[in-house]
Amino acid sequence: MAGKLEGKVVIVTGASAGIGEATAIALAAEGAQVVIAARRSDRLDTVAQKITENGGKVLPIVTDITDEAQVKNLVDKAIAAWGRVDILVNNAGIAVIGEIDGGNTANWRRMIDINVLGVLYATHSVLPILKAQNSGHIVNISSVAGRTARAGIGIYNATKWGVNGFSEALRQEVYQHNIRVTIIEPGLVDTEINDLIDDPIAKQRSEERRKTVTPLESEDIAAAIVYAVTQPPRVNVNEILIRPTQQGW
Repeated sequence: MAGKLEGKVVIVTGASAGIGEATAIALAAEGAQVVIAARRSDRLDTVAQKITENGGKVLPIVTDITDEAQVKNLVDKAIAAWGRVDILVNNAGIAVIGEIDGGNTANWRRMIDINVLGVLYATHSVLPILKAQNSGHIVNISSVAGRTARAGIGIYNATKWGVNGFSEALRQEVYQHNIRVTIIEPGLVDTEINDLIDDPIAKQRSEERRKTVTPLESEDIAAAIVYAVTQPPRVNVNEILIRPTQQGW
């Protein structure tokens, strides 16, 4: 049987691990031709191999999402290979948490570059294509931290609130072109995202908090994305907030 996304071309950023990897695999399993982007070529190749071994179609493209020229190259190569783009999953993101006072401002800039500007660059590059097709779907991976604020994660909050505000404004701008926009807001997920925390106090607090919860798996988020992008064209799932059952905040 043909998958629900047969003939669709999807770009997934941050696809070398975690949610991005799981999403690329899940979308390929539904028949999509998947363009996977990340900085780590060896990890991308591993993901691509998993997809091809399962009979999927995949194109790995090494991309630094913070470099606008590389993002444009990513989209250009997707078009050159498969002639269209139907879905963009803006997944690439990092969380470097810690209190604002005494925070590492270099980490702040890195988070803003990846979590916000990377989303903007990729969206900006695909919009003319989606408008010309008069169809498309942009999925932005935000976070519970994009809906609530908490001491100790203020800059991460700022980036994810930014993604949410941008996504709703984008939806209002493009809906008349039959372009859908979805925000996915995960709670705690068992990924590498916390590995970059260099503040020992923030890292300890994060690890203690995680011990109280059975976290979501990357595949849980991938399933939510598949749900959103396989709805009938008349349906735009604007927002999915998904927490572990045991997460109270």
